[in-house]
Amino acid sequence: MGILHDDVVIITEPKKEGDPSVITINCPDKTGLGCDLCRIILFFGVSIVRGDVSTDGKWCFLVFWVVGNSETRWDLLKKRLMDTCPSCSSASGIYFYRQELQPPKPPDVFLLKFCCYDRRALLHDVTVALCELELTIKKVKVSTTPDGKVMDLFFVTDTRELLQTKKRQDEVSDHLKAATGNAMISCEIEKVGPEITACSQSSSFLPSAVMEDMFNLEMPAELPSGLLTSSCVSVTMDNSLSPGHTLVQIMCKDHKGLLYDIMRTLKDYNIQISYGRFSMKQRRNCEIDLFIVQADGKKIVDPSKQKALTSRLQMELLRPLRVAVVSKGPDTELLVANPVELSGKGRPLVFYDITLALKMLDTGIFSAKIGRHLVKDREWEVYRVLLDEGDGLSVPRKKIEEGVWKMLMGWE
Repeated sequence: MGILHDDVVIITEPKKEGDPSVITINCPDKTGLGCDLCRIILFFGVSIVRGDVSTDGKWCFLVFWVVGNSETRWDLLKKRLMDTCPSCSSASGIYFYRQELQPPKPPDVFLLKFCCYDRRALLHDVTVALCELELTIKKVKVSTTPDGKVMDLFFVTDTRELLQTKKRQDEVSDHLKAATGNAMISCEIEKVGPEITACSQSSSFLPSAVMEDMFNLEMPAELPSGLLTSSCVSVTMDNSLSPGHTLVQIMCKDHKGLLYDIMRTLKDYNIQISYGRFSMKQRRNCEIDLFIVQADGKKIVDPSKQKALTSRLQMELLRPLRVAVVSKGPDTELLVANPVELSGKGRPLVFYDITLALKMLDTGIFSAKIGRHLVKDREWEVYRVLLDEGDGLSVPRKKIEEGVWKMLMGWE
């Protein structure tokens, strides 16, 4: 193709204030590339307001119109997007990336033991610092001691793959100290085995009624009243408009990570997008047209396969995350769950949004855990936050549920 390395990803600043920036990506294709790119854009807190995607199965061209903020690190975003794109040399003779031929090396996992004096919103400030350092939180255990200290155990991976070095560890320690002021007591980092963050096979870690509601992936005939969901989602399939592709048309309300949720679902089903267009209309209503094929390059004609994919897309867009506030003995626990990609990658910024929402609700955190659980043959990332009620929970449970849900959906 003759494309220069620096031209693989181009980010164009808006010509006038209020207009979106434009990200143009021109590189070899691989199955699931759109999902991987959208996950990175979501991690950087950037919203996609319009998009065009096209590929011939060997080379792809993507354009995203995006909106960031004053703190968006555009140069670093470009670098991470370029790191994700296949090298240009892989375009010759290889139509689609084959995971079984190129198994990705799992990233090293490190235990970050962080001890400090407790204060309001401390956990969110620490989470912000870890995000700024490009450390991905895989598992967490946070506890508060009676003498007003907090012991945070973060199992993390390092996007920069340098956490084994003293220089990088010192950078992390200094950044956390700056973020927490004089509250930090100690910070220790050590490498651990990947089995530490492995998925738990236990499916009885929650009451059965909560399990059934939170981890249902089937589209019910009628949604229960009071359930936190997005607005009406319409998903239709049509095989009459293209001789070689199935057209999927989606209409729904926008939410944070919308395009990522669509892309990860199609990636899990091993569906390839040949052409797609995403646009946002009035009142954040979105329209998405996708021309897709199966892994064998053929359109989807089997009615059962059409129904399964349609139902899963509807459910993933109605409830991309699950939120509930429940009783745990005499205490109150916030539960948040989201499905993990079949590749093993989780949703970005969930813990960040949870801690930010609780900070805005002026609700303290007594303890927190993040773990992965296998429920109904699907892996889930589950966040369990025991709320610090003090003299009694001053914020109603329903308000906490709605506040966390709106933050996660980008509707705050």
